[in-house]
Amino acid sequence: MPVVGETIQSVERAAAILRLLASGPRQLGVAELARALGLPKGTLHGILRTLVRVGFVEQDQTTGKYRLGATLLHLGSSYLDVNELRTRAINWADALAGRSRESAWIGTLHEGHVLVIHHVFRPDDSMQTLQVGTYLPTHASALGKVLLAYDPYGEAFAAPLQPHTKKTIVDPGLLETELELIRTRGWAAEMEELTEGEVAIAAPIKDSRGIVVGAIGIRGAVERLAPEGGLHMDYVSYVRDAARAITRDLTR
Repeated sequence: MPVVGETIQSVERAAAILRLLASGPRQLGVAELARALGLPKGTLHGILRTLVRVGFVEQDQTTGKYRLGATLLHLGSSYLDVNELRTRAINWADALAGRSRESAWIGTLHEGHVLVIHHVFRPDDSMQTLQVGTYLPTHASALGKVLLAYDPYGEAFAAPLQPHTKKTIVDPGLLETELELIRTRGWAAEMEELTEGEVAIAAPIKDSRGIVVGAIGIRGAVERLAPEGGLHMDYVSYVRDAARAITRDLTR
């Protein structure tokens, strides 16, 4: 194996390929990669085959072009420590609860579920139970649907979708359609899908690399958040504002 100084040349070349694939949203073919990196196509093919085998790169079977793989993206999303995310987000979650007058929640993906890492009570005198450390189903919660929409592994489909109310989405095709909508508009809604009479809204939290590392949202009674059957869009703005603020804080 060629060695340059104390570095391994093949590893350097693999790193250069990954950086190039990460530099933009489009997929790249072998010719484009070879031209950009100044490598022979034969050498490049060997490195790409290895990267595909370990899941760091994926090849589109239709076009033959390459993109970053789900394994690499999933490893990257674990870079941000959950405790750091919670620490950075606490003040914004408090502000969201105060602004919306509803409970605020922050969650991350963990073993196919949403792990609640922070929960701010609704600012009134009602009896409430702290939910930090509990799990929510991904397909039936606003936090979970946001996380699934940006999850490269697509954990919603690891097991049959269980109903929690009569409005829970249990059809994988319908759920995928909703996840695509979430990616397009940048937020998710949960309309009595987890608990009858409750509505939730959530938006993604991203780190400095643009990777979704968590979600923040609010939960409350349907008559407050969705009067007359439609979401009150002011609440959507409150949630998105909080998500953007935490994202900005994480990129500093």
